[in-house]
Amino acid sequence: MILPGGTDTASSVSKGAQAEWVDLLGELEAVKNTVTATQGRLAVALEEATKADEARQGVRAERRGRGVPNQVGPAMRLSPHAGGAFLGTARAWITDMPHTFDALRTGVLSQWRATLMVRETAHLLAEHRAQIDEQICGPANLAALARTGTRRLVAQIKELAGELDVHACVKRNAKAVSERRVSVRPAPDLMVYLTALVPMQQGVQAYAQLKAHADAAKAAGDERGAGQIMADTLIERVAGREPGKADEVPVTINLLVSDQTLLAGGEEPAVVVEGAPSGVGAVPAPVARELAAHGIDADAAWLRSIYVDPRGRLLATTSVSRFHPPGLSALLRAREQGICATSWCDAPVRHIDHVTPFAEGGRTSLGNGQGLCARCNHAKQAPGWRQKATEVDGRHAVETVTPTGHTYVAVAPEPPRPVRVQGADGAPGWTPAVGMGPPGRVPRSRYSIGCHAGPDRGAITYRPATKTGPGRRPSRRARPADLSWVHPGSAR
Repeated sequence: MILPGGTDTASSVSKGAQAEWVDLLGELEAVKNTVTATQGRLAVALEEATKADEARQGVRAERRGRGVPNQVGPAMRLSPHAGGAFLGTARAWITDMPHTFDALRTGVLSQWRATLMVRETAHLLAEHRAQIDEQICGPANLAALARTGTRRLVAQIKELAGELDVHACVKRNAKAVSERRVSVRPAPDLMVYLTALVPMQQGVQAYAQLKAHADAAKAAGDERGAGQIMADTLIERVAGREPGKADEVPVTINLLVSDQTLLAGGEEPAVVVEGAPSGVGAVPAPVARELAAHGIDADAAWLRSIYVDPRGRLLATTSVSRFHPPGLSALLRAREQGICATSWCDAPVRHIDHVTPFAEGGRTSLGNGQGLCARCNHAKQAPGWRQKATEVDGRHAVETVTPTGHTYVAVAPEPPRPVRVQGADGAPGWTPAVGMGPPGRVPRSRYSIGCHAGPDRGAITYRPATKTGPGRRPSRRARPADLSWVHPGSAR
């Protein structure tokens, strides 16, 4: 078989070669499905073996296997949450749905379609789930299964479920209504997905009203697109704002930005550390300055200096308390940029944790701290897990060793860089921007900005300190940012 290469052109490839490529695509897809089935069997076997080991160690039943998703996820280059979801699905394939598992193993069923088989039968008794498994994925039905589309497959599962246990289906629908909610998650370009999970009739009604309002506005001459009008109207109605003022809803955003970007017009991106949602990630420098300007114009912005050494590392600080105090917690969240420090995990930071446990002599310090999600913090407490703080390329890192001896190293993301320009002799040097301090000295700070986003009123303004009376200190809002200047090479 001739595989495609960099020199192939449309005219140089024969029809026979193209047909072979199509056949190979199908064969490789079947191999992918077989590999997925093997991964599922391995994950379930690992969970069973882990639970058996922990039972012998006297671990309580409800805590056995708690760390397995944190082993499955990183091994598959997935988050622990995704690893746990795969583990649960694989457990259902192997224990309750053998025909579905065989169809996956032989390449007839894809991973997504096999997952739908589990999801759409989760509310049924084991015996009813087994019947659907045989009727759809049994050996006599594999040929028909291969020709069935995904939507039709889901419809078949629901039809059979309704025939076998209509009460379970009604109960599932009632449970779904009780789980209605609104969620928000990051989207590209500093946008978010605001999602409402509501009963069908309510969702359709709300959409129809927004669509009718947008059509009427367009007919009246509104130049915005229909989608823009619907989005603006939704925010205005939810927030109780007047039409045209959807962007005046105050929200708190914690922004990590360098002094160069904030005060000197630099182009170094900033990072949204926390807010709703956390983990938005890097934002362009002009957008960061606009966010800060909105907060200042609304008289609701504050600066917190975060000091770094010449290599860009956050300076360490310690505490004698058992728990991390608010200031240290904020510093740890800023270092992790709001995202769990575990490899492959994208969940927001929920717990501030000791790398070396406090009970084992671990210090409540910046170097021995890390920001984790709840799942990862609980998983590392299972027997056999070990962690230690280290450094990689001058940045804080945590080395995690799993009970099976596998090692993963999570490195803190690189923060925005402070002011750095070349010296007169062309050698790298650290100097502040014009108007920021004495020339030839090193600013050891970058800023974490918390602000309320308000209406767009123009560019950022830097307000100098003012005194309200003889001998009185300036107010916190009027006081200039606290910069720390040191000579190059000096130690603090």
